[in-house]
Amino acid sequence: MLKIAIYGKGGIGKSTVTSNLSAAFAHMGKRVIQIGCDPKADSTINLLGGTPVRPVMDYLRSEDEDPEDISDVSEVGFGGVLCIETGGPTPGLGCAGRGIIATFDLLEELCLFETYQPDVVLYDVLGDVVCGGFAAPIREGYAEQVLIVTSGEKMALYAANNIATAVSNFEDRGYAKVAGIVLNRRNVPDELAKVQAFSHAAGAPIVADVPRSDDINRCEDEGMTVVEKDPELAISRVFLDLAARLLEPGDAPGKAAAGAATAERAR
Repeated sequence: MLKIAIYGKGGIGKSTVTSNLSAAFAHMGKRVIQIGCDPKADSTINLLGGTPVRPVMDYLRSEDEDPEDISDVSEVGFGGVLCIETGGPTPGLGCAGRGIIATFDLLEELCLFETYQPDVVLYDVLGDVVCGGFAAPIREGYAEQVLIVTSGEKMALYAANNIATAVSNFEDRGYAKVAGIVLNRRNVPDELAKVQAFSHAAGAPIVADVPRSDDINRCEDEGMTVVEKDPELAISRVFLDLAARLLEPGDAPGKAAAGAATAERAR
């Protein structure tokens, strides 16, 4: 089972990357679970035709009993992707990190992985604060690899560095390791050079280069990923190439070159 946590600054495009990556894995015939670990609970919406799934924390607040089946707190989206959102506390009350921990505990009680038997599990995690529940995917054994999404913007790189540091602090305990960096371009000056410098300092390769794309915006307006809309689009190939690289790390150099060429064509 491939288990990946995707981190990055709020608003950097983690959910776009994660949902398109889920769609890419599903397009390749893999059984996928995507778990959104952000109080906004919008990670999976573009796998579900624009209709959000009921977050686990909303269910726990409003129902008298815990859910009896995973279907009570999930929806099946494009390609059979099982979509789950942790949600968060009532605004102004409680800790969102604790909500993630409570959700993970519940999913274990429901035997999620034993029942669904996924090939791939993706966690979409808010990365501005890497502590408490937000660090759960990397320190509790849920994820084995971490992808860091960043642009060349100063605050995005600042958050990315915090994430890389947090992951390295857990490295000697056998927890998740940084598998690579996803450059989600914002077309800032010298963007590639800035992210390459961070990549070198962090000791993590740039595994995907996602160009700005009107196709992404148009598809999200329709409540879908670009991979669902048309897997032959140049931007869709970026996510499909990344999925292939993550499934077959031994082929990484060749796939990285192919992904870079695809990204260049998409620009």
